[in-house]
Amino acid sequence: MACALALAGAACTLEAAIAADAPKAVDLTTIKPTDLVAKTPKGQLKNPYKDTDAKVLAEGEHVFLSYGCNGCHGGGGGGGMCPPLINDVWVYGGDDDTLYRLVTLGSDELQKAGYMRKGRENVVGPMPPFGGIIKNADDLWKIIAFIRSKYSPNADPAYKYGTPPDQQ
Repeated sequence: MACALALAGAACTLEAAIAADAPKAVDLTTIKPTDLVAKTPKGQLKNPYKDTDAKVLAEGEHVFLSYGCNGCHGGGGGGGMCPPLINDVWVYGGDDDTLYRLVTLGSDELQKAGYMRKGRENVVGPMPPFGGIIKNADDLWKIIAFIRSKYSPNADPAYKYGTPPDQQ
């Protein structure tokens, strides 16, 4: 009996320890993009939105324009002085984690974090970091969903939906 009670106590302690180590849900409307990047291991950022939700896409387009993304990438993402977002080239890859970190950190810091170029585009300069400018992670995920909705139908569908080919 004492052994059973001791084991039951150990199980409760183990369950409590596991629960304490479990990842906590993050409120995307209150966390800054830079903070989400800092607390999430490389390769684990996943967009909660799909590019098929009309409400999310309208909100994504609104924040895309309000943060001035169109100044470099064009109003519909067709390019300008920086790469178009609607063709079949993702310079660093098109998975959720890479795109989120690229916008947050900028291209120079992304490279320092170990992300390598996978494609080439004609650009005027590097992508600046927007992680301190974009208000919260939710806005950034909606921008990425909007961009994906404009993505070229000729491009790799794995990247259109945020999953790199090596993770399928």
